[in-house]
Amino acid sequence: MSTSGMVYIVGAGPGDPELITVRGQRLLAEAEVILYADSLVPRQMLSVARADAEIIQTANKTLEEILPLMVARVQAGKSVVRLHSGDPSLYGAVHEQMQALAQAQIPFEVIPGISAFQAAAASLKVELTVPGLVQTIILTRISGRTQVPEGEELAALAAHRASLCLYLSARHVEDAQAKLLTAYEPDTPVAICFRLGWPDEQIWTVPLSEMASTTQQQELIRTTLYLISPALKLEPGHSAARSRLYSPDHSHLFRPRAGSH
Repeated sequence: MSTSGMVYIVGAGPGDPELITVRGQRLLAEAEVILYADSLVPRQMLSVARADAEIIQTANKTLEEILPLMVARVQAGKSVVRLHSGDPSLYGAVHEQMQALAQAQIPFEVIPGISAFQAAAASLKVELTVPGLVQTIILTRISGRTQVPEGEELAALAAHRASLCLYLSARHVEDAQAKLLTAYEPDTPVAICFRLGWPDEQIWTVPLSEMASTTQQQELIRTTLYLISPALKLEPGHSAARSRLYSPDHSHLFRPRAGSH
């Protein structure tokens, strides 16, 4: 299938070149033009790009500068990849790009990617939805330059005591910690995840009461995700409630009860 004359908005994943979808990697390898957020996507992600691909860095550009570049290349019949960090549906400023492309009558597709919270859980070797302990994941941020709606204030979301994944909040970590402490116990584990998927990835797991001080000691101000979850309290071998999915006393469509027909 030809990829010419189209913009593909591709989620690059958290930073590891191997944590991109097969389709995303194929489109990246075929693209004649690649616009990528160079402040958030490591250059190594472009290792599969064609030698003759036009590479355009966008960290220093506004949407009003980026859009004409995409429009002109598509109108010239070229295949264009707009490479975003993580998954395009999360904090990627993709909504306005899609609107602008649609208004310019430029065809586009969106290719999902792995988000930082998924990479964090994998690195930590935890399941964020443990039966009998936690069954909800909240992805959010604290108000900063971008205000969150009143009903989504961090203290209100923390009240659910779910697995809470906090993006884009390192610059406001003291405020975030104070709001989280209104619901979570001070000794609740918090994983502070810096540059997940990058060669210099680092993760510190500390009590919630030390979330702000650790962030400040490590001088973290960006590319940092906080993961607050009851699941982080579980030690290997802990007898948490077991999922019934693979339990021998649980029958379902694909595994009828022994003796049944």
